[in-house]
Amino acid sequence: MANKITDETIEYVGILAKLALSDEEKEQARRDMGRMLDYIDKLNELDTGGAEPMSHIFPVENVFREDVVTNGNESEKILANAPAQKDDMFMVPRTFN
Repeated sequence: MANKITDETIEYVGILAKLALSDEEKEQARRDMGRMLDYIDKLNELDTGGAEPMSHIFPVENVFREDVVTNGNESEKILANAPAQKDDMFMVPRTFN
């Protein structure tokens, strides 16, 4: 498949990547792309008929716990520590006029 990489392909990839490639770099890119395509061809020779498609390498599990209230409504205890309170809320100094 490596022989399908033309000068136009290299130019087009260079334009897409916004790269100004020298002739030397274009030739290196052609060789690199050729090796990649050859490797893909080699992978396509593998028998993957019995392999299940998967989206992740490792099994995906939900690692979050259920959102369960454990302490209930303890607002009275919490407000007991407040320096000032009003209508079951903390009172804080005014920050703007």
